Amino acid sequence: MRFVTVTYAGVDRPGVVEDAVVALLPYPDLTDVVVAGIDAVRNELAGAERVPFEPGMLRAPLRRFRRDILCTGWNYWDHFEESKGKREGQDVDRPDHPTFFTKGPDVVVGPNDPIAYDPVISAKWDYEAELALVIGKAGRSIKPADALGHVFGYTLANDVSQRDLQRQHGGQWLKGKSIDNTMPLGPWIVTPDELGDPQDVHLQCLVNGEALQDASTKQMAYDIATLISELSFGMTLRPGDLLLTGTPAGIGNAREPQVFLKAGDEVVTRADKIGELRNVLVPQELA
Repeated sequence: MRFVTVTYAGVDRPGVVEDAVVALLPYPDLTDVVVAGIDAVRNELAGAERVPFEPGMLRAPLRRFRRDILCTGWNYWDHFEESKGKREGQDVDRPDHPTFFTKGPDVVVGPNDPIAYDPVISAKWDYEAELALVIGKAGRSIKPADALGHVFGYTLANDVSQRDLQRQHGGQWLKGKSIDNTMPLGPWIVTPDELGDPQDVHLQCLVNGEALQDASTKQMAYDIATLISELSFGMTLRPGDLLLTGTPAGIGNAREPQVFLKAGDEVVTRADKIGELRNVLVPQELA
C-alpha cells in the first residue's frame, strides 16, 4: 500500500492510493493511521470514500511528530571518505557504531513544495537524498532479527543542510539541519510488502537535471536492521517516529569545486521503488 496525505475539498486527509483513486481514511492525520496500524486500515478500506487522484493533491505524508525527526549520519562510507579534510577542522575517525542526530520537525515540506531559501541564514546550502522509514510498532532494545518488523513503511527525504551553520555550533548537526521549511518528504509511505528489500533501493539526487548522487542502499555502512537496533538500545521507538537512514556520496560540500544550492534550483530526489520529490528553492525570509 501507498499511504498519503492529500488535500481534498480544502482539507488535508490521510488516505491510500489505489491506481487512479485515493481511498480517504477516517483519521485526523497519517500519524493516527500509523498508530492504528495496517490491519486496522485494511478493515476501513472497504467502506472508504474514494476520490480521483492527482499528484498535485499530495502533501508531506507526516507533519505531526511526537519527537524530533531522527537521523543517521555517515551511513555510506564513500560519503564519509569524500568529506575528509573538508569538515573545517572537525574530522573524526570512522565510527564503530551508527552516528545519530535529530532535526526539528518544522523542516518538513511536501513532495512538490518549495524549499525555503534565505542567503542570510547560510551561504552553503547542500542537498542529501535519503531513504527514510516510519516506525509502526513500539520497541526498546530491539534485536536486529526483529527490527524490520517494527517498520510501518518507507519514504524519501532530502536532508537539505546549511554547512556553515553545521560547523559554527561545535560540530553538532541539529542547528545546521533544522531550518524551517527545508526538508522535502514523501511522496508517500510505501509499506514493506510493496517495497521489498530496503537494502536494494536505487537512490538518486538531481540538481537542475544533473545526477549528483547515484547509489544503492546496498552500500550502507550499517543496514536498516542495525540502525533500528542500535538506535532503540535503551531508548523506546514509537509508532510515527521518522528515521532518515543517511545519504550517499556526491554532496555539494565535498565536490571539487563545491556545489551549493541557490534560488531557482530544482532538486529531484528519487528512488526506483518509491517515487520522487521535485522541489525548487524559493526565496523566503527566515532570519
